[in-house]
Amino acid sequence: MHEALCRPSGTTLDTCMPRDGPPITQRTSGLGRPIPELSLAKEARLCYIGLGLMENRSGLIVDARLTRVSCHAERPAALDMMEPWTHRSRAITLGADKGYDAADFVEELRTINVRPHVAQNESGRRSAIDKRTTRHPSYALSQRIRKRIEEAFGWIKTVAGLRQTKLRGLAKVDWAFTFATAAYNLVRAPKLIASAP
Repeated sequence: MHEALCRPSGTTLDTCMPRDGPPITQRTSGLGRPIPELSLAKEARLCYIGLGLMENRSGLIVDARLTRVSCHAERPAALDMMEPWTHRSRAITLGADKGYDAADFVEELRTINVRPHVAQNESGRRSAIDKRTTRHPSYALSQRIRKRIEEAFGWIKTVAGLRQTKLRGLAKVDWAFTFATAAYNLVRAPKLIASAP
């Protein structure tokens, strides 16, 4: 679940069914003022984005966050999720997709002792990831392994039912997302235990 769907905040939908036509939908604000008509066939909007921090060896999700969708909501949340892991003597790595290839984000990771194994975004611009990162074999390995997080998000969307959530409000959807990631880890744990040497 990289995203969840919701209606505009602070509105309710009142639907009535006339005898001679399709349903009429009237939105009202929290103050009871009518808002212009909204079609039932109108597309849903993205409101929340779920982020997960996966441990590479086991594939378990060690941290999960849900934020409101904005242009750059993912980067501060990723830095916040990395904070508990940065007080180690050895540097750790963070694999991420092209959306995280920004100079300020990469530099911030380096200052907190995290190696940015971020996919290079070279579509018409210069990538913030240079040869000092890409020359290591561990970079290629991180790029392969980072795609495993999609397995978890696929499970969360289909099996846990968060493709389109029925809950409203950041706190409730965050709870459901965190619960779903914990359930994914519990489903994955027996397979890990069985394959342990």
